[in-house]
Amino acid sequence: MFNRKGFTLIELLIVMAVIAVLIGIAIPSFRGMQQEAKTAKAQGDLRVVKLAVEAYNAKNNALPASLGVLTAESNAVISVVPTDAFGTGSYGFAKDTGATPRYYAIWSIGPDGTATACTISTAGIVTAGGATQIGVTNGTPPNSNWK
Repeated sequence: MFNRKGFTLIELLIVMAVIAVLIGIAIPSFRGMQQEAKTAKAQGDLRVVKLAVEAYNAKNNALPASLGVLTAESNAVISVVPTDAFGTGSYGFAKDTGATPRYYAIWSIGPDGTATACTISTAGIVTAGGATQIGVTNGTPPNSNWK
């Protein structure tokens, strides 16, 4: 009789093949979950920044010149403006072009990372800078990615 103390090469190859198949199934699911997590983070961040803009507007009776103003010592309404979940920079911010702006938009570059600046009319109608752009506005949102 044989006194086996190890595995054969075939047994090891079969185990490695099974592990490779499981990894091949898991990686795409993991990437999809990462994308969903970034989208949820961006949506949450944008709601927080929108509340900060509203608080600034209530306190100063004017919209901020930029998101950076929200953290200024004299008018601080938020401790830190979060960075975009899909990029390395900050979220975008635009106001309407009226003499006394009333409408604003705050946006993320979105999952594909190609979105550009959006525009907002004096009537509050937002034009998105990309199909996957995520944003918030107190005007009329351009699509279902906006709130």
